Amino acid sequence: MDLILDNKDTEKKYQSILSKIKLARNGDIADAMKRGGIIYKMNWGVSLVVLREMAKEFDPDHLLALKLWNKQWRESMILATLLDEPEFVSEEQMDFWTKSFENTEVAEMASTHLWVKTKFAFAKSLEWCRGKKHLVRFTGVHLMGRLAIVEKNALDEMFELFFDELPTLAKDPKLYTVIYRSVLAMGSRSKLMNDQSIELTKTFQLSDSESALKLGGELFDELTFVRSNFE
Repeated sequence: MDLILDNKDTEKKYQSILSKIKLARNGDIADAMKRGGIIYKMNWGVSLVVLREMAKEFDPDHLLALKLWNKQWRESMILATLLDEPEFVSEEQMDFWTKSFENTEVAEMASTHLWVKTKFAFAKSLEWCRGKKHLVRFTGVHLMGRLAIVEKNALDEMFELFFDELPTLAKDPKLYTVIYRSVLAMGSRSKLMNDQSIELTKTFQLSDSESALKLGGELFDELTFVRSNFE
């Protein structure tokens, strides 16, 4: 990643945020997350609502976001996704953060609030769908769905390559929910995308994977219902 020199103003904001996180800590939330399998090296149990309100107290700041990410607290990483400036985010940063994700919570926060706003979003989403690590693939599929929802003016053709990746990904039961949501988002964009998504579900139903078969059946019914909006 690029070396960025620190400055006193950023350090002051950084220390202020760390203090705010500690003051807002909630052990019950942290314990509940741990029991639910959401594990971090350090989790102060601050709710997402509180973190979003905290982020509003500061202007977007790329250097501050990098410092917060490097702290590796759950809360500091989430705030990094909320406070970074997309125009300054590099491909190297996107890869570095994504490959270090520890769970789906921080992956979804980065995808929703930061990655989708970068100029590399489509390319990285497709690349990550082909990744080796589960959370990298998860982020790729999740970002695909966010792009389908957010990029209203994107050409349908920009999503075509994703359809080649999804039959293989659909075999992974750990990706079931995120694929369901993302394919539904793509199939709700236009009549063309709806037709392509329905054809994709038929491919799922030809798979030898129980997960893909189930996914194909449920998405076929949902997308067929959505089709009525385009007729």
